[in-house]
Amino acid sequence: MLHIKRSFLLCFAIFAANFASGQVANSPFSTFGLGDTYGNGLAQHQGMAGAGISNPSSWYINNQNPALLTYNYVTTFQAGMILENRTINDGSSTLKTGTGNLNYLVVAFPVKSGKWTTSLGLMPFSSANYKLTTTGKVLNDVTTTVTSQQTGSGGLNQFYWANGVRVHKNVAVGLRANYLFGSINSEKTETINFLNPSDSRVIIYDPLLIDKSYVKDFTFSTGVYFHKDSITKKNFRVGAGFVYDFSSKLNASRTLRIEQRSIRGTIVDSTTLINKEPSSFTLPQSFGIGLSAGIPGRWTVAGDLSISDYTVFNGLNGVKTPTTKGFRSGLGFEYIPNQTSASNYLRRITYRTGVSYERYPYLVNGNEVKDLGINFGLSLPVGISTLDLSLKIGKRGSITQNSIDENYFKLYFGMTFNDRWFIKRKFD
Repeated sequence: MLHIKRSFLLCFAIFAANFASGQVANSPFSTFGLGDTYGNGLAQHQGMAGAGISNPSSWYINNQNPALLTYNYVTTFQAGMILENRTINDGSSTLKTGTGNLNYLVVAFPVKSGKWTTSLGLMPFSSANYKLTTTGKVLNDVTTTVTSQQTGSGGLNQFYWANGVRVHKNVAVGLRANYLFGSINSEKTETINFLNPSDSRVIIYDPLLIDKSYVKDFTFSTGVYFHKDSITKKNFRVGAGFVYDFSSKLNASRTLRIEQRSIRGTIVDSTTLINKEPSSFTLPQSFGIGLSAGIPGRWTVAGDLSISDYTVFNGLNGVKTPTTKGFRSGLGFEYIPNQTSASNYLRRITYRTGVSYERYPYLVNGNEVKDLGINFGLSLPVGISTLDLSLKIGKRGSITQNSIDENYFKLYFGMTFNDRWFIKRKFD
């Protein structure tokens, strides 16, 4: 059985690595900032609308708050993918787009069981994927048209190391270090069609501006968790969690190049304006709080609220974009009918649901961009491991306020493997 599980894990890791495209589905909203951010929630958190700051688990890696790692008493490995589909609407036309991507590869193991647990992980931090096109006329020239097109790609990944330590039977603290790396690419082209009055030929001028920013630097975050078991009801527990992401000045380098291409797309002229010029930008501080209540191993209700201040964010190219303070809230519920049932498999399944509301930290058409979603999830037990599924259905933006909206669904698929490692055998 152990060989089968390891082979299954290896096949999944290879499949996920080959399948990963490194991009979210095409979205005009990923134009802003660092692109669409993923967050730290794993598949089981997504089933509860991302709530996870204050609800620990012994069977899953508690990736939302490093202090919660102390509840991982055995070695846990988790791998996940995200599949998403978007329908973009501007009031006159619609565009459907979809993609899939590796979502996370994380492992946690106890250094001292119940006292200190450490975790390592690799997951995307943000992703940009958009293509915007506009066409217009030149002032006082009815024969000349200008088509502007802007495309974006790339994103940032994060490799992290987190530790959780229990300082009291009811209190745990945690620290997480993230190494961000990757590039965000932008290409802008202005296609100018004008009529040559001498021979009535249409002449096309098509310059291309390529802007690439490379980021490599560290960020840090910390967390605290407190819980209290009810005196009147032995198994009932309430918990509170707090996480804080420190503001970080990240080092980057920027390359800016202009190209002239032929109709076939070959480069006929190229000039590098900026070549790996050192730059930096400030990733703002953010904090989150969470409250939870329930009977561990049976049911839990949890709510999170996170706030980030992007008014200090200048963008990778130093150009200030309209920003504001963003926040995200999620309320989730988890229920396990009977996790020890030997006769009824359905009673051992973990069922989850939740709702989320988010206000993004940027302005479109001078208005805030809002996101409302509903989530569902399942964890199917396989021995002491699980297959984790979550679905989010939501809407982002508004045609009346932002000139565009997105209806989307995201499917999270994960696998969780629990095992005892680093245990000295007493019998052969």
